[in-house]
Amino acid sequence: MDRRTFLQQTIATLIAAACGSTTTSGASGGTTTKNPTPSPAPSKATVELAKGGSFTFTLRPDKAPQTVARFAQKSRASFYDNLTFHRVEDWVVQGGDPLGNGTGGGKVPSEYNDLPFVLGAVGIARGQDPAINNDSQWFVVKKDSSFLNNQYTNFGLVTAGMDVIMGIKIGDRIKSIKIE
Repeated sequence: MDRRTFLQQTIATLIAAACGSTTTSGASGGTTTKNPTPSPAPSKATVELAKGGSFTFTLRPDKAPQTVARFAQKSRASFYDNLTFHRVEDWVVQGGDPLGNGTGGGKVPSEYNDLPFVLGAVGIARGQDPAINNDSQWFVVKKDSSFLNNQYTNFGLVTAGMDVIMGIKIGDRIKSIKIE
């Protein structure tokens, strides 16, 4: 999906959500309007690898609401399916690049917060400009990485499957990401 299509779909979804009331017939025959119950913010993501194995991490919409919403939307739209982990080092694994080489993805504003980059922290990649994040590339740190604190957007923490993350190799593919 190209960037323009993604943005159009996102805007349409936001407009529909903002305007999303339902009408029902009242007992008097008139029409009453009920606002739907807002869906809860996503709270966790489970990443299944094509080679087998999975890992789960909490999502922190309270600390990075736009980042979590974008990640959840892309995951639900199967954007990440079959993409690779293009960067694997002793301290980090990174994937989500539509080009597969670390240069793909769009630009969005950074969302810094006070979450520390401890073992299993999940963050968003960025380039040289600290005010701009990548809109699709994300990473998991394999050891405490406090040098990233206040330099990158932290939006989650691994709760299960750290052993799977430790076994990821360059080129391993994401089968799917389930958002709950």
